[in-house]
Amino acid sequence: MRSTADAVIVGGGVMGCSILYNLAVQGMRNLVLLERDAIASGGTGRSEGICRMHYSNPFTIRLAWESLKLLRNFEEAVGGPSGFVQTGYLLITGPEGQAAVEQNVALQRSLGVPAQVISRAEAKEVAPMFDLDDAVGIAYEPESGYADPYAVASTYARRAREMGAEVNLGTPVTAIRVSHGRVEGVQIPKGDIATPRSIVAAGPWSRALFQGIGMDLPMRPLRHQVVILRRPQDLLPDHLIVADLINDVSFRPDVGHLTLLGVNSGDAFVDLDAYSQGIDMDVVQEGVERLVRRCPLLSQAFFRGGWSGLYDVTPDWHPILDAVEGVEGLYCAVGFSGHGFKLSPMIGVAMAELITRGRAASVDIAPMSWSRFREGKLLTSRHSYGVLA
Repeated sequence: MRSTADAVIVGGGVMGCSILYNLAVQGMRNLVLLERDAIASGGTGRSEGICRMHYSNPFTIRLAWESLKLLRNFEEAVGGPSGFVQTGYLLITGPEGQAAVEQNVALQRSLGVPAQVISRAEAKEVAPMFDLDDAVGIAYEPESGYADPYAVASTYARRAREMGAEVNLGTPVTAIRVSHGRVEGVQIPKGDIATPRSIVAAGPWSRALFQGIGMDLPMRPLRHQVVILRRPQDLLPDHLIVADLINDVSFRPDVGHLTLLGVNSGDAFVDLDAYSQGIDMDVVQEGVERLVRRCPLLSQAFFRGGWSGLYDVTPDWHPILDAVEGVEGLYCAVGFSGHGFKLSPMIGVAMAELITRGRAASVDIAPMSWSRFREGKLLTSRHSYGVLA
């Protein structure tokens, strides 16, 4: 293991791996990534992998749209598979959400995203398997889909290694060493690695590292659950991805005639190293009941298990992408609140530009500064459903 590095990335999820790869693309070679477990073993490996662009602000839309372009062309652009599958995406609201849908789609279209507001009749044409009688505001993104978070993170890590970076697994970072207002290194069980730059991208585990240098990161862990169902192949061979704000569920198809149903359990402030990674059967029952209201054919689906993961949630459900004020050489990419994977390709680009050039040039990330919480400039959403921030 190297004892010195030009930069150390803390966290081997898709965000840390994307930043590592993009720093290597920018020409940095003496790079080290430290991961406490294995690649994608945290939130990345428990993501639903949905790739859509429905947001209420231009910078997140741009991050999602440009990231989708990369994921569709990942083999050529990066050098490995992303597992992207184009399915189309529907966002469904009641009358209270109609104005928000129309405004968000207008903003998307102004930025080149091929999104549409469609009628109930038009939605029945693209998604005849859904019961849409209560749907009023409906957004449709024909180019959206899902990808494989593990494949994306692993490809970034492998390509970075090929360009000279070092990836160390099973290596937790216990502290960031700071002296006279600047980063001097990171502490690991085997000793220290001296570095003038450290990028923290460790999801919910990031908060403890900042507490170690006297900083309170505005972020909390939130447990979410994913239920696996096997669809009746003859009745429902496939379906679109859906964000159902009326029934408060999201779901997507998967290979093997499976459907993944995402449900937030609301368990905040859980023990990061001892939370239940399984699913709660009362949550399964309620979530499936909500799902069946939208897709009655799934009443004949078979329950096949599921898993739980952690969101790292900020007060406005948007990430913190910043050079940390008051500590030269310290950067953070945290607080993705359940929608980080779809943004990760372009966040890696933007963070690499911030670190090597002093500012992100490809896409504006200035609104996602840490200081917005102190200044009262929280980002807002036209929808009340948090993960659609």
